[in-house]
Amino acid sequence: MTVSASPGRTVPTPTRKPSRPKGQGQWAMGHREPLNKNEQSKKDDNPLNVRQRIEGIYAHGGFDSIDPADLRGRFRWWGLYTQRRPGIEGGKTAILEDEELDDRYFMMRVRMDGGQLTREQLRTVAGISKEFARDTADVTDRENVQYHWIRIEDVPEIWRRLEAVGLDTQEACGDCPRVVLGSPVAGVSEDEVIDPTPQIKEIHDRFVGDRSLSNLPRKYKTSISWLPDSPYETNDFSLIGAHHPELGPGFDLWVGGGLSTNPMFAQRLGVWVSQDDLVEVWHGVTQIFRDWGYRRLRTRARLKFLVKDWGAEKFREVLESEAYLGRKLPDLEAPPVPEKLIDHIGVHRQSDGNYYIGVAPVVGRVSGAMLDQLADVAEKYGSDRVRTTPLQKLLLLDVPGDRVDEAVEDLRAIGLEAEPSPWRRATMACTGIQFCKLAIVDTKDRARDLVAELEKRVPELDVPISVHVNGCPNACARTQTADIGLKGQLVTVDGQQVEGFQVHLGGGHAGSASLGRKARGLKVASTDLGDYVERVTRRYLAGRSAGESFAKWVHRADEEELK
Repeated sequence: MTVSASPGRTVPTPTRKPSRPKGQGQWAMGHREPLNKNEQSKKDDNPLNVRQRIEGIYAHGGFDSIDPADLRGRFRWWGLYTQRRPGIEGGKTAILEDEELDDRYFMMRVRMDGGQLTREQLRTVAGISKEFARDTADVTDRENVQYHWIRIEDVPEIWRRLEAVGLDTQEACGDCPRVVLGSPVAGVSEDEVIDPTPQIKEIHDRFVGDRSLSNLPRKYKTSISWLPDSPYETNDFSLIGAHHPELGPGFDLWVGGGLSTNPMFAQRLGVWVSQDDLVEVWHGVTQIFRDWGYRRLRTRARLKFLVKDWGAEKFREVLESEAYLGRKLPDLEAPPVPEKLIDHIGVHRQSDGNYYIGVAPVVGRVSGAMLDQLADVAEKYGSDRVRTTPLQKLLLLDVPGDRVDEAVEDLRAIGLEAEPSPWRRATMACTGIQFCKLAIVDTKDRARDLVAELEKRVPELDVPISVHVNGCPNACARTQTADIGLKGQLVTVDGQQVEGFQVHLGGGHAGSASLGRKARGLKVASTDLGDYVERVTRRYLAGRSAGESFAKWVHRADEEELK
């Protein structure tokens, strides 16, 4: 084809090469060249190798001897992040360079897959806190315990003590399979049909530290529980108990959940997974993420983006292909689920006739001293089993029925309440500006104070209203799935920038699964939180219908009622 350029003269029309879609860094499509600095770092050296340098070089040379590529990258594969330097205000979070934000101390996460601890392990965790972490210990909503103020010089000895009792920090962070959430009452609940603890242990023992899975596109979160007591919709891989009409009890498979700045619930694949196939199916999904996950942009590298683009039908087809499982999985209709996740707070009978007691630390903040006292209580009542939960709570198992009341009082005496107010029961908080380099506002202290305020202001509250306080948009405290989710940011009051929160309302899990509603322009200064939460709670109490939850009321309320 030609076009006229001037009278009597023609020139050929430029031909355009068809545009090719930009590669997403998917290994299965041959895109092996790293497309960002994080992928380059993982290609340069498997992050698991950094342990050798920590033990052989950095623990002897101190903080100044650490290679920056290890410090802000590969250390995560061994549960280590630099913590925030004290005194840096939230407005500087996105402005300063990493080296300006870094303190010379570390946050360390201890893996507790399934939330399971023996009394010996609990004492070891407590002792490390007191000796090496300035008595810090937070129970996280990933069933970990998290330390602060860790010196690099002490890391090898901490590892030695943890590993001597069967604990570790390997792949507690990083682009790899992180801690596997499990029911804190697995193996003891009267309502449980299948205890997947052996499979959770097998996943940990076989695949944590497996170099074929240590370089995933991003973090990879797993939840496996018969009971609906874990936030299964917000994990990359989740299994929840389900009965097949012909095959019997097994699990319902969900993939591709995650919150943060692009919140998405996981999608059901519509398949039934037997207990015997559980580990193989987990491995297949994990390999798909490794091979097909997007590696070009970190902001699109979570599994949820691949699942969104493919859809559940295609994802299932790939999972069942010869490259992965090589066989079909049985179809499964959606099983029934309760309205809310089970939090296990209070006294509950076990399947063996003993009792477990669920207690609520305030927003997950405990200490080495408190954990040591908890071990004392466990020993007094003959218990060798303590559990952490995905809701920042603790459970004491195996208490004889005739000693339950006494145990509840002993737990109360050390600050662990089995009969908490609805506010204390349902409030969570992330690490916040005290230690986290991403945070913009304080969370732990503000949430603790908020609980105390609300217990005085609205003591008549008769149902838990979950309040999740997060220091930044990353939603580590699952902001968007709380009744009241508070996302930290700076807000302007009288011309001045102060700590505050964007408010999400009416989120939920399980049968009430929804992302929180954002009323237009609804932002609250940190100092006004008590006033705001009291106001919206009283409107709910006055306007609810019989049996109506806070979340359901929010989604039908006029926007002005939410402000």
